[in-house]
Amino acid sequence: MQWAADVFAWMALSRAPALDAATLSAAFERLSGISGFIESSDEARRCAGIPAAACEFLSSAAAASSSAERAWIESPRHDLVAFTDRRYPAALRGLEHRPIVLYVAGNADILNDPQLAIVGSRNPTPAGRDTAFEFAESLAACGLGITSGLAEGIDSAAHRGALAAQGITVAVLGSGIDSIYPRSNQALSEEIRLQGALISEFPLGTPPRRANFPQRNRIIAGLSLGTLVVEAARRSGSLITARLAADQNRELFAVPGSIHNPLSRGCHELIRQGAKLTETVADILSELNFSAFFEGVRRASDAQDRAGDLETGMDKEHKILLDALGFDPADLDMLVVRTGFKAEAVSSMMLILELEGHVQAAPGGRYSRVVRSRR
Repeated sequence: MQWAADVFAWMALSRAPALDAATLSAAFERLSGISGFIESSDEARRCAGIPAAACEFLSSAAAASSSAERAWIESPRHDLVAFTDRRYPAALRGLEHRPIVLYVAGNADILNDPQLAIVGSRNPTPAGRDTAFEFAESLAACGLGITSGLAEGIDSAAHRGALAAQGITVAVLGSGIDSIYPRSNQALSEEIRLQGALISEFPLGTPPRRANFPQRNRIIAGLSLGTLVVEAARRSGSLITARLAADQNRELFAVPGSIHNPLSRGCHELIRQGAKLTETVADILSELNFSAFFEGVRRASDAQDRAGDLETGMDKEHKILLDALGFDPADLDMLVVRTGFKAEAVSSMMLILELEGHVQAAPGGRYSRVVRSRR
């Protein structure tokens, strides 16, 4: 069956050393596409510009399809999207080192939908996690796909926000698509597969090696119209994605934070370098110029107004305490000093504020304010 032969040939090509899409594209012109390539001799492939190491591999028994590859492609909602496929993301075609193939689990037809990348720390603050979730939820509700890397922390929060809005989300893996990493996100990956797509350029069985993640990041940046960074240290993989986005002439957004939060420093550095300081969803959509989405922004703004109303009717002393907390984590002793209230009263009121969802416990016996909406 020609389809199966082509698919397994593409899988072999994705495993071949010293081979890239540009070289293959030139060879296909001389050898009449993938079918002609399959039927060509080793010598003909060499003459078409295929490197010797790749030719040697493709002529060896190692290039034959494995039982795992055959089982994977026969499973429902599994696709191999080659760079010659109409479904291959147009946004990736212009990359200097575009992937030869994309292994896709989920809906391959969404790869060309408009997307925004949301990335950030693997160990965010509770406020950072909430911010990523809320931005993703609102943007997905407006029609943007949310793209990230399935890592713990900000990535996971972004995927979950998009899922909560019944929107589209794409997870780009730094491993083979059959090797979910981290394992703790196995259930999340299944939700994404059903509502969006998991994709990887790496052959099946590829473990999550450190060197894979910068490669993964170029796809996250390349797929997206822009990248939003939420909480990132100065030395962070998220900043690699941000630099790749800038190099690919994509929009770059960064959420500012407290000067006392080390995870704000990467975002502040990006802002100093020209990233758009981002406080609301409208900041992003106005830059992307998606007029069709602005009805969603209006609805988000209405939700923000309603959230503000919740604090308007708050008891006066509770409001004083919440204002004293501000937007940086603080412990009970600090709140006693700021408000002049007795320690017992502060402890009691903080418990009430926590039960009502206005504050949440932070590491070190501190509390942080719950930001109702950053839309």
